Amino acid sequence: MVVLRREIGDVLRDARQRQGRTLREVSSAARVSLGYLSEVERGQKEASSELLASICEALDVPMSLVLREVSDRIAVAEGLHIPDTIPADVFAGMLSRGESRDTDQALRGDLAPVG
Repeated sequence: MVVLRREIGDVLRDARQRQGRTLREVSSAARVSLGYLSEVERGQKEASSELLASICEALDVPMSLVLREVSDRIAVAEGLHIPDTIPADVFAGMLSRGESRDTDQALRGDLAPVG
């Protein structure tokens, strides 16, 4: 069975480790105790939305990307196919609305996915 708090913890830990940061650094920046952050990362404690926002801010990672990665992991565990591209009709709609600059940045990798 997929446990949401474990998936969230795994994504947060992966993000922190990719940055080469310690639990102590992130817990201080997020204003949460080191022990509690450790428990969140290990999936032993549920993070409130406020705490999750604080941790994401401390990691300088948008919460939407964390939640997207968690969602993708759960979908894979459920056996669903996750497309790795933007559907053509969505991409065309973004371009028609003048979002090409943001889209170009995302496609070039300026927005790094979590995990």
